Order: sequence, then C-alpha cells, then structure tokens
Amino acid sequence: MDTTLINVLCLILLVLGILGTFLPVLPGLLLSICGLLIYKFGTNADLPMIYVWAFGILTAISAVLSYVIPAKTNRKYGGTRWGSIGSIIGTIVGIFIPIPLGFLIGMFAGVFIGELLHDSKDMNKALQSTKGAFIGFIYGTGFSFVVGVAMFLVVVLDMLDII
Repeated sequence: MDTTLINVLCLILLVLGILGTFLPVLPGLLLSICGLLIYKFGTNADLPMIYVWAFGILTAISAVLSYVIPAKTNRKYGGTRWGSIGSIIGTIVGIFIPIPLGFLIGMFAGVFIGELLHDSKDMNKALQSTKGAFIGFIYGTGFSFVVGVAMFLVVVLDMLDII
C-alpha cells in the first residue's frame, strides 16, 4: 500500500479519535492509538517506540479515568458512596441505551438516583452530587482530548521530520 495513503488513513483516524473524545458515538482515543500504530508499523516512520508506549499507557489511563473521575468529583461535591456507585452503574447502563449521549445521561441519572436512594429527602444534595459528576466528566474528557491532540501532533511532526 502506498505510504501517502497510509499517512492519510492515520491522520483521519487521529482526527476521528480527537472528535471521539467528546462525541460518544466514536471510540475516541482507541481510534487515535490505532492511527498512531498504523503510522508506526505501516510506514517506514522513524517514530521512537517511547511515543507508542507513552500514548498506549495514557490511553489506558484515560479509559479508567473516564469512569473514576466523575465518581470522585461526585464525592467532592457532597455526594456519598451511593452516588459514586450510581455513577458507574449509570454509565455502563447508559452505554447500552440506544439514545444520543446515553452513557452521559445514564451517569447523571445514576448519581442522582443513587443519592436519592441514600437520602430521599435531600434533593439539593443529589443535585450537587450530580454537578460534581458533570465537572468530573469535563475533567476526564479534557484529559482525553489533550492526549488525542498530542498523538496527532506527534504524528504530524514526525511526518514533517521535525521530531
């Protein structure tokens, strides 16, 4: 296969990966890491392996943080363990609900319902906890976005022989 075609494919995957960090219909950093791997092993690129390892580790960390950060920030905003567990369960259930942003709606609903199950009289606490989960989601998405952009830049800079 032509190197130019492979490079274009890699760039498309990297851009789709960046978009996927905030669009739930795309698998995010998974696409980006695929673009990086295809670039490294599908061309005669001199990209050092340290980038492949570093971005592989950062992608794995991002996958874990996507579930953990909203649960932790939920607690920071007054949420209980019930809200944290609800966040994780809601996210997983939301992934399988065939609606746009199902995982996000599931996460927020999980936090809210979890907090109400813990204390059905304090709706304000449940709302604050849900706000914390939202802020955590923003942090996790921001981290993934930065990693995706960094992968894109490393590949582009390597294509231009700058690194």
